[in-house]
Amino acid sequence: LDFMGLSTRASITGGPHRHEDVKAFKVTDAASSALVGFFYMDMHPREGKYGHAACFGLQPACECRGKWQVPVAAAVCNFPQATEGKPGLLSHGDVETFFHEFGHVMHQLCSEAKLPMFAGTRVERDFVEAPSQMLENWVWQPAALHRMSRHHETGEAIPEDLLQALLKSRNANSGLQNMRQVMLASFDQAIHAVPAADTAKVLAELTEKLMTVPATPGTNMGASFGHLAGGYDAQYYGYLWSEVYSADMFVSRFEAEGIFAASAGLSYRREVLSKGGSRDAIDSLRAFLGRDPIQEPFLKSKGLSA
Repeated sequence: LDFMGLSTRASITGGPHRHEDVKAFKVTDAASSALVGFFYMDMHPREGKYGHAACFGLQPACECRGKWQVPVAAAVCNFPQATEGKPGLLSHGDVETFFHEFGHVMHQLCSEAKLPMFAGTRVERDFVEAPSQMLENWVWQPAALHRMSRHHETGEAIPEDLLQALLKSRNANSGLQNMRQVMLASFDQAIHAVPAADTAKVLAELTEKLMTVPATPGTNMGASFGHLAGGYDAQYYGYLWSEVYSADMFVSRFEAEGIFAASAGLSYRREVLSKGGSRDAIDSLRAFLGRDPIQEPFLKSKGLSA
């Protein structure tokens, strides 16, 4: 977090309402030492716990009774836990998932909107995934991977041939994966455009049409697709839409100035994260980029020539 002008340290431990696996952290401004907020990390599975990965805003940043209320957020994941004689190692996909959710955490913590209705991630639904998806880019950068990766027994850095193979794998099956997102977004909008629908039938038709792969007979993935009624109703397309913005922000500022450059990091914190929904996302993007967003970085990130 140093490139965004933030410092983090472990905070209070224990507590009557928190599981022993949950860790708490305090975030301060590196220049002024002012308190920015707190976040929890709940990384391992247990009985009765939420089974997916998510960021939960526990307390919004806002003005409250004449004082500033600091934000509190939680990153919740279900990564392997260490056992006796065996460390809890993360796959690269696990690391990418954590960075995604931590991007949401940073959106919550850096908010400076005065009203809670505009705090942190309370932005347009087709922009809310941009900060989380942008942070995913760091797990595909050699400099960042060398910082976070070591052999768990020898401490050896990741071998160069393995690193290059990992980087080359980024767009493996990219066409299929992105078309699946198009299909899910189309399904989401199709069933929200009518008063009633046979979801299994609609999903099967769209799967066949867009992916040219038939749906498995007797199944209905839509019945367990939580986004459909969990806040992304008719707006699941926002994942791909936000990725256009996230790719542009990363390539145009962080890749150009350095992935750990304070010039980009502080600007990102000030112009994008701190604003939350207190101004339109497009205006925050223009302030950070110095122009209107473009699609070329997104296309390039998918292995397509712009």
